[in-house]
Amino acid sequence: MQQVHSKAAAKQESHVRDMTSGNIYSLMLSFALPIFLSQVFQQLYNTADAFIVGRHLGTNALAAVTSSGTLIFLLISFFMGTAMGGGVVISRYFGASDEVQVSRAVHTMMAFGIASGVILTIVGVAFTPTFLVWMQTDPEVMPEAVEYFRYYFMGALAMVMYNICRSVMNALGDSKRPLYYLIFSSILNIALDLLFIAGFHWGVWAAAVATVISQAASVVLCMLHLLRKGNIFTVEIRKIRFHKDTLIEIVRYGLPSGVQNSVIAFANVIVQSQINSFGKFAMAAYGTHAKIEGFAFLPITSFNMASTTFISQNLGARQYERAKKGARFCILAAVILAELTGVFYYLFAPQFVGMFDNTPGVLGFGVQQARTVALFYFLLAFSHSIAAVCRGAGKAFVPMVIMLSIWCVLRISYIGLVMHFTGDIRYIYWAYPLTWTISSVIYLIYYLRSDWVHGFEEKKA
Repeated sequence: MQQVHSKAAAKQESHVRDMTSGNIYSLMLSFALPIFLSQVFQQLYNTADAFIVGRHLGTNALAAVTSSGTLIFLLISFFMGTAMGGGVVISRYFGASDEVQVSRAVHTMMAFGIASGVILTIVGVAFTPTFLVWMQTDPEVMPEAVEYFRYYFMGALAMVMYNICRSVMNALGDSKRPLYYLIFSSILNIALDLLFIAGFHWGVWAAAVATVISQAASVVLCMLHLLRKGNIFTVEIRKIRFHKDTLIEIVRYGLPSGVQNSVIAFANVIVQSQINSFGKFAMAAYGTHAKIEGFAFLPITSFNMASTTFISQNLGARQYERAKKGARFCILAAVILAELTGVFYYLFAPQFVGMFDNTPGVLGFGVQQARTVALFYFLLAFSHSIAAVCRGAGKAFVPMVIMLSIWCVLRISYIGLVMHFTGDIRYIYWAYPLTWTISSVIYLIYYLRSDWVHGFEEKKA
């Protein structure tokens, strides 16, 4: 009775929603839209850095900032991917009306986030020069790249803790509060960028400081909400610790996602190192394209996150057919939106790249890459959508294997082979559509033939 009452109380809590009943499509849309807007504002963090740095500090500084994306993602992806398992656990137990397990998962995730943030700070600050040399960073760019990286990783704890807090809220069906907090912090980030760089004329390090301050502000807002008494998600400082059984469950569902993110990030770092060998114009163009593609990818991310939460809650409540309907809707919506975005990017690629740097060299490389990959975004969306379904069903091992074999091993092997024989940068760009196609075919076969809706029962047995 206590568990049922707690779930009813959670439903009454503003923005927290039970997704096991009600109209599927309106629930998914109302949940995915705030996530989409949140992702837009989150992208503004580094994009604002890149735009303002490129305009005020020049191409070398732009290359230093934009080239950081793949390395930053590599260093945080394992921890954040593993933390995704916590969101699955919370959603599952919330769907099953188990208040005790929800509380244990929330506090274990908090402990995990603190430990991860400390580790990332130490590794990021200490080994920045080593990582950048390994990535074949242009010597002209190296001093500013080291500067930017080190200041950025001094705020790694804030970066990780915001994502942990957001995962907790999203797992309970609350996608609006993270949006409000991100709007505030994104505006703060842009204001600080303009003040530090355009106003005070500080160096590229100031862009990283602005990002760290903004992320810290969003964490403060999140924690003020999560520390409120009387809610199913309430965080109590004295309870933040690793609960062994819950941690094992989080790692079981999250470790494959962490490995998956890491191998994708590793493959992207290898690609980045190959791009860097073509000089600073190619380096700046590749980083600029990554920023633009980050926005193009937002519809996919939004529906994927909605899908994972929806499926976890409904499978926890044993609503199998409802979970299937939600999965089909999210896959279709992500694919359509991604392709429409890709067509728009293809048509207006010169204008998008030119917003960051209209130097002919940067513009040429950037447009060439955009028009190679943009029309294949529907394949990228499909692969990620099925991966999100698998994670929500407790089968994160499946996308890990597919991504490791196709997006890492095959992609790196292909690039190494074509660069050995041709040395033409266009073949690097084609590595993405090629591997997206192969992974999509494999995912389609798995989705149609497997019994993914009983993933949690298999683990329990």
